[in-house]
Amino acid sequence: MKKCAIALFIVLIAVGCKKPFIPQEIKSDVNRFLVIEGVINSGNDSTFIKISRTQKIDTVHNITPETNATVSVESDANSNFKLAETTAGTYAAPPINLDGTHKYRLRILTSDHKEYVSDFVTVKNAPPIDSVGFVAQPAGVQIYVNTHDATNATRYYHWDYFETWQFHSKYVSTYRSNKVDSLKPRKISEQVYDCFGNDVSSNVTIVSTTKLVQDNVYQAPITLVPSTSEKIETKYSILVKQYALTSDAYTFWENLKNNTEKLGSIFDVLPSGNMSNFHCITNPTELVVGYLSVGSYTSKRIFITASQLLNSYSPVYPYDCQIDTAFMNPPHSGTLSISDLIPANTPYTVISGLYIPPANPFGLPTAYSYSTILCVDCTVRGTKTQPAFWK
Repeated sequence: MKKCAIALFIVLIAVGCKKPFIPQEIKSDVNRFLVIEGVINSGNDSTFIKISRTQKIDTVHNITPETNATVSVESDANSNFKLAETTAGTYAAPPINLDGTHKYRLRILTSDHKEYVSDFVTVKNAPPIDSVGFVAQPAGVQIYVNTHDATNATRYYHWDYFETWQFHSKYVSTYRSNKVDSLKPRKISEQVYDCFGNDVSSNVTIVSTTKLVQDNVYQAPITLVPSTSEKIETKYSILVKQYALTSDAYTFWENLKNNTEKLGSIFDVLPSGNMSNFHCITNPTELVVGYLSVGSYTSKRIFITASQLLNSYSPVYPYDCQIDTAFMNPPHSGTLSISDLIPANTPYTVISGLYIPPANPFGLPTAYSYSTILCVDCTVRGTKTQPAFWK
């Protein structure tokens, strides 16, 4: 998730009528602002905090992980919990089970000896999700969530989601290269037609019920899966996670949403300033991007099959795919030899063997059909391993 980093760029770029103005500090490598993402989980789940730094806005990779930092959770009762770096820039702790009567903050000491700390934050635990549902509309599948808090204490909601879907390659490959000198029929275990793909939310999804008498959320839109998406061609699943926010945290996410999703014309909301509750102790004037929340989330998963959707839906394969033929003995000018398909670094994958007269006296295919690997091998974009939750 790169929402915070995206917001930083939009906040600092003044949008003009003719061309954007990019401040010198964004062009420079000197100011590499710290981006902090994640929630301190107060319940029986692990805590994950992602820390990275922005780069020059004109570079290809604008975000780089902040490694080798010392990260800890502190309470206003002087307790302390350490987080360990599990992957580059991601710091984790096992379930902490925090005392909801206290406040907590995050402290970070980076490898360049700069110290960052958040404000102390109140624990806000999310109420259960009542249901996650969908409506099959002509444009696609609209996913929504229903929830409520009978105590009227939540009022501010934030959702993330994780998508998983079953998909297949455009063509079935029945042969494979041994990457040395020949082609072999694929075993069942070597099939690369059916796979599973996944994605995570990148948009800001929040709702406030402060203007309602009851703390009820009805069919809050989570995401729209287009009617042409291969995600819904066979079977699709979405896991929705629900978080409760403080009013200040809601203001941060609302500001982020405005800055990233509602700009585009002179009539849109103007970019607003950074609302982070993080501060750099070493350099108080340094900008820090992110907002810390503390609490446990609730979640719910649903499955959707193609039979539940509209017959008018027509999923489109995401790549342009063509089939060509290679002959064992190339008598035809401009036709690839089978030897062109064997090297390990080839961009092509064999689909099947063809018996074109005159037939091979040894019973082997006379020619082979092939296409690009993106059209034949689903493992380029997904995994053959079925998720444990799949049903």
